[in-house]
Amino acid sequence: MSVYPSGAPCPRGVRFWRLRLTLAATARPHLRVLADGVARSRAHDVALVLCGALLTAGLAQVSISVPGSPVPITGQSLGVIVAAAALGPMRGMAAQVLYLLMGAVGLPFFAEGASGMERILGATGGYLVGFVPAAFLVGLAAQRGLDRRPWTALPLFAVGQLAVFVVGLPWLVLSARLGVAKAVGVGFTPFLPGGLLKAAIAAVLLPLAWRLVGPRKV
Repeated sequence: MSVYPSGAPCPRGVRFWRLRLTLAATARPHLRVLADGVARSRAHDVALVLCGALLTAGLAQVSISVPGSPVPITGQSLGVIVAAAALGPMRGMAAQVLYLLMGAVGLPFFAEGASGMERILGATGGYLVGFVPAAFLVGLAAQRGLDRRPWTALPLFAVGQLAVFVVGLPWLVLSARLGVAKAVGVGFTPFLPGGLLKAAIAAVLLPLAWRLVGPRKV
């Protein structure tokens, strides 16, 4: 029998509502990122990481060549930020590491169906490697709820894509032997409109997904 701290027995109605609140708290755990709602085991984590890698690989095939630039405009970074926000920092980062490994061993997962270590070591390799820290940073911010509202998600996803360029631009300068101004002109400026568009798309998708999941405390 349940009792109050004073030792008096609890009425049946009070015991009933206590039980309901306990069951509700157990059935609806706090979600830090969307993937927490489905990840119940290591196998689930592995499957989610694989899905994140395949999402990036699929969007890599949406590719537009930029005249005078070795770097194409692709949908890859959209896959990176969406997967990272949904999976969180560790799973999101693991998804991008897996993506690089699958492309490196020969699967046609890079832009335009390319593959191989030469792509990672080449002029555009810095952008690929930059997916890893970008995923970690976006996932970390998503754990703090910044992906749940469009007005916080948009700057998050814009900054997340900038993290890719922090690695990609210096890599381009060194590997292609370009001056800094030239590298910015062919490896950064042409990608700003597309980057903003991808940030806007992600800033619609993630808050919408949270609305479908239901309200959770941040």
